[in-house]
Amino acid sequence: MTSPLVPGALNFRDVGGLRAGDGATRSGILYRSGQLARLDDSGRGALAALGLRRVIDLRDDDEVAYEPSRLDGLGIPVQRVPLFLGSVASFFADDLTLAELYRRIVDDSAPGVVEVVRGVVHDQPVLVHCTVGKDRTGVTVAIALAAAGVDEEAVIADYARTETLLPERRNRAVLQWVRAQHPEARNLEELTTRSPAPVMRDLLADLTARYGSPSAYLEANGLRADELAELRRVLVDSPR
Repeated sequence: MTSPLVPGALNFRDVGGLRAGDGATRSGILYRSGQLARLDDSGRGALAALGLRRVIDLRDDDEVAYEPSRLDGLGIPVQRVPLFLGSVASFFADDLTLAELYRRIVDDSAPGVVEVVRGVVHDQPVLVHCTVGKDRTGVTVAIALAAAGVDEEAVIADYARTETLLPERRNRAVLQWVRAQHPEARNLEELTTRSPAPVMRDLLADLTARYGSPSAYLEANGLRADELAELRRVLVDSPR
């Protein structure tokens, strides 16, 4: 399913309106999506109209070369932060569960997660995206939202929403192709098509158990206290 907001963009959405205590996340500040290789002219126009000051692309070099974003001529700075250590194919070959994949992201790519959050702090409106907008984007956006004070269940619901935005035709085609490459793997459907709420709930609980909170995880990996305060200020509209 492409977004009616940005035609041609996969799984594109604004994370505004999520409950954060007595307040809510601001609209028009942080967007998330999958790849931008299939933007048509109307999609490019819609993206330009958002006034983005930064796009943060979490894909590796091979993914970018295979599906380059159609951002040429729009004048939007792109920040590359590849989050996987190793190729995407390696995770299918290793037959990881989503929980194992997410643990690898937060442990092995912690500096990259902090770099993404720092990018959100320094420029808005900002778009964070990967290939599908499910896993790398899902993890980094969830951590940013949780660190900004968004209610945990709202963070989890935003993550889980992705599964409803991936078209069945796309899911069938991707799953068929990946199964042909890795016929013995058991977790392919979860890795390619699912965003179950319990997986994100467990990830946030794990960060809290090991660090004290998602925000403490970011601070332990280099985010400064003033940057964390600014993250909360730019993302959340709190009542005075």
